[in-house]
Amino acid sequence: MDALVELHLAQPYWIWLAVGVVLLAVEAAFSTEWLLWPAVSAGVVAVVTALGLPLGFWGEVLLFGLLTLLSTVLSRKLIQRVNPSDTPDINARDSRLIGQRAQVTQAFIDGRGRVFVSGAEWQAEIDGAAPLAGESVIVEGFDGPKLKVRV
Repeated sequence: MDALVELHLAQPYWIWLAVGVVLLAVEAAFSTEWLLWPAVSAGVVAVVTALGLPLGFWGEVLLFGLLTLLSTVLSRKLIQRVNPSDTPDINARDSRLIGQRAQVTQAFIDGRGRVFVSGAEWQAEIDGAAPLAGESVIVEGFDGPKLKVRV
C-alpha cells in the first residue's frame, strides 16, 4: 500500500490512467453502457494531473466524481434526443411488426392460424371473422410467440 501512495505522490496520472483502463476493460467485456463515461473521466483526470495541476488526492477524486456525473447525465440526454424511446428497438423484432401487413399462410380455425410477415412465419390469433389462406391481415399486437392480427 505504501508503494501505491508513493506512486500517487510522485506520478498520480498513472493511478488515474490505470483506473480508466480498468473501467474501460470492464465496459468492453460486459457492455454495461454505464462505465464508459467514468473511464473517460478517469482519463481526463489523468491528463489534468499529468499537466501538473496540484489538486491533491481528494481534489482529484472530486474532479473525477464531477466529471463522471456531468458526462453521464449529458450523454443520457444526448442519447434520448438522438434515439427517442418511442421508436421500436431494432432488436425487438416482434414490436417492429405492429402495424405491418401479413399474409395468411394457414387458414384460421377457432381464431388461430399462421401468417407470414417480415420474412418469417408466425402463429397468430384473431378475434372475429377468420380469413382464408392467401388473404391479408394487419398485425396489431403480440402475446409471447403469437401475433394478434385483425382483418
